[in-house]
Amino acid sequence: MPATLFISDLHLAPDRPVTVECFLGFLRKRAREAQALYILGDLFDTWIGDDDDQPPYPEIRAALRRLTEAGTSCYLMHGNRDFLIGRTFTRDTGCTLLADPTSVELAGTPTLLMHGDLLCTDDVPYQKFRRRIRNPVVRRLFLWKSLPKRRAIADDYRRKSGVAIAEKTPAIMDVNQRTVEEYMRRFSARRLIHGHTHRPADHSFTLDGNPVTRLVLAEWHADRGEILAVSENGWEREEIRPG
Repeated sequence: MPATLFISDLHLAPDRPVTVECFLGFLRKRAREAQALYILGDLFDTWIGDDDDQPPYPEIRAALRRLTEAGTSCYLMHGNRDFLIGRTFTRDTGCTLLADPTSVELAGTPTLLMHGDLLCTDDVPYQKFRRRIRNPVVRRLFLWKSLPKRRAIADDYRRKSGVAIAEKTPAIMDVNQRTVEEYMRRFSARRLIHGHTHRPADHSFTLDGNPVTRLVLAEWHADRGEILAVSENGWEREEIRPG
């Protein structure tokens, strides 16, 4: 059986053309060999609404549509940067939007899929901010604004986010192990796959007497990306390069 592929934290944006081209090349080649592709959040650095037609977004939508029409199922989860992706985007691309978290059976193993920010419960200010901006009323009010106003707000958010991150310790921005265990126990998962923290690693531990695994996806950079390929034979990480 073809492998199932997982990626996250590409942070695609107009000012990151090399990363965009790396992703488009991945969709043209490696992704077409897969049974399914799961994008677990932050495909985009910011997403201000499905009506944003600024390049390279139309090209990315078209490339995803070509992938799904070629037979690869594509699943998309909101991240903390692109949670405004909506029905128009999924209609245009053929992608299926997933809830965070989502439980799937993957190569015979009950697997929990998450973006990862819900696991970072030590970062209390961020969790409060997350609840506020995900409020349906707040989202609706934002989407009612003009595209230029939304872009200005998003740029300001990116600036403030960078300042806030610089002031936090690495430990606070990582996952809380107890929270990880609570989610895995709630969904009876033996494997957890997530992104968000930009700390790719394979973590093995024991939960209620059972061996379990937490696989953290890598952030994409200008000169390279990384995918996690899961099959009946286990999992492996593959490097993706532009071209």
